[in-house]
Amino acid sequence: MLASLPRSPLLRFAYAAYVALFFVYMALPLAVVAVFAFNDSQFPGLPWDGFTLDWFIGAEQPRLGLINDRRIVAGFFNSAFVAFWVTALSLTVATTTAFLFDRHDFRFKEFAYLMMLAPLVIPGVILGISILVFSSTLAEAVNSLTGLEIGALRPGLFLVILGQFSFITTIATLVIAARLRRFDRTLEEAALNLGATPAVVFRTITLPWLRPALFGAGIVAFLISFENFNTTLILNGSNAPLTVTMFDRMREGSTPVLNAVSVTLMVGSGLLGLLGILVQGRAAKP
Repeated sequence: MLASLPRSPLLRFAYAAYVALFFVYMALPLAVVAVFAFNDSQFPGLPWDGFTLDWFIGAEQPRLGLINDRRIVAGFFNSAFVAFWVTALSLTVATTTAFLFDRHDFRFKEFAYLMMLAPLVIPGVILGISILVFSSTLAEAVNSLTGLEIGALRPGLFLVILGQFSFITTIATLVIAARLRRFDRTLEEAALNLGATPAVVFRTITLPWLRPALFGAGIVAFLISFENFNTTLILNGSNAPLTVTMFDRMREGSTPVLNAVSVTLMVGSGLLGLLGILVQGRAAKP
């Protein structure tokens, strides 16, 4: 709604109520999960039986806290491992892809750009199934021809990394490309005219300009990878990431420890998001 347009009191009230209801709808489920993570009960809901930290630090069954739950801890480290490599690969490929589409003209450029965007509109389950079928078919073909068993082509963390990389790279590319399009290329030309090599120009001029976008794209890639479920579920092997571990735990019977895990993820995501905002704010200052 444009602030400059005249509005009746009823319309202003309706608009304010709509915004308030929207934020309540978004925040209320998260608040409920956060509250019941501290409930002194073995059930993740009402009634409220008192305050406790057992679901975070409990050391004995049936009140085993998340820091002492081996499956939860293993899932956390598996997710962090996957997210690290997905972020590293995505930033590397996204940076080169952003330069490719911004600095070069070639045949079928528009088609290539559409193909780059395609993973964003393909459902994650379909993407995971496609990668699983392709890798399994390739593994069977290699095994039948050479007798070699390539474990990396079977369900596991390697395939999870490839599956997430296939669409997270597109997101990182869009973030980096948006920053790159605002870059003044005359700065590079001036440095080249003064005798700097292309590598020095990139390291001292272009890369510092892209650093906020790289940092922001890295945070987005890490969070999306860490919290991805549908593609991860299809490609997962025996070493389950955290989201799959939580899903399996829900099927066995939910306890407030899952609420505690959710609170931890919310706090961690919020801190990373805040860090990204601070970095972007510093970059925007003259």
